[in-house]
Amino acid sequence: MSESTVVMVGTLRPELVARLEQDYGARELAALSAGEAARSRVAVTSGVWGVRTEHLDRLPALEAVVNFGVGYDATDVDEAARRGVVVSNTPDVLTDCVADAAVGLVIDVMRGLSAADRFVRRGLWESGSTPPLARRVSGSRVGIVGLGRIGLAIARRLEGFGTTISYHNRRARTDVSYAYAPDVESLARGCDVLVLAAAGGDASRHLVDATVLDALGPRGFLVNVARGSVVDEAALVAALEEGRIAGAGLDVFASEPHVPSALLGRDDVVLLPHIGSATVETRQAMADLVLANVASYLDEGRLLTPVG
Repeated sequence: MSESTVVMVGTLRPELVARLEQDYGARELAALSAGEAARSRVAVTSGVWGVRTEHLDRLPALEAVVNFGVGYDATDVDEAARRGVVVSNTPDVLTDCVADAAVGLVIDVMRGLSAADRFVRRGLWESGSTPPLARRVSGSRVGIVGLGRIGLAIARRLEGFGTTISYHNRRARTDVSYAYAPDVESLARGCDVLVLAAAGGDASRHLVDATVLDALGPRGFLVNVARGSVVDEAALVAALEEGRIAGAGLDVFASEPHVPSALLGRDDVVLLPHIGSATVETRQAMADLVLANVASYLDEGRLLTPVG
């Protein structure tokens, strides 16, 4: 196969880059000549970078986009489909670790664990001060936005805390006993912590806005392991500053790696650098699935985990 059969778009993990270079002679799109780009059949990218219209224009022979990550909203899927380009992601293999991270954020923000750690490090405990009382996780009411693979895994874990779980999806599921809320606002009004596990993209942009945050209320917490675009970030900052919600645990942001400066000094917010799937085991499984998708498409003309 030609050296430009597989092209890489954006930054990928070094181990994955090494395998793509070794197995397929893959190169970065920016390093390809116009002729080389025109022969590329498969593009490997990530949920952060994606393959957008300008990339598709440079890759007229492209047939498939293989995405490292479960989220693929950075790729222009509609335009890809219009051009006959199929897209895959890496579902299932990261479900457990993202769900674990979500539960960790729920516990941390409600119990104030990170804030208590800073309290000790600042010497405040030794000086005789006491941290503020936190909120109990066990027995709390949890609302989950997006009860797909990850949302369901979060729910199953939180069942162990004796929580009452409700959810909102585009449609109600028939295989769970959790209460279904017809919209996010009503879901927020009936829970102590609202956990976001919905897919990103235009359909979910600012799904959580000022109205939803007000429904969550001054005793409610927000946890987001979905996409930063799902939350109106300015509205979230305002709600925190004005005490209209109790706190937030965030693994994703609207303009990563930028985090609003107003959040950095707040003890009622837990900030993570998009590490929901960032374990050795999961990232290896994701890379393996990417390579399997590339091999399957080049050998058999089909993706193992197509989206849509």
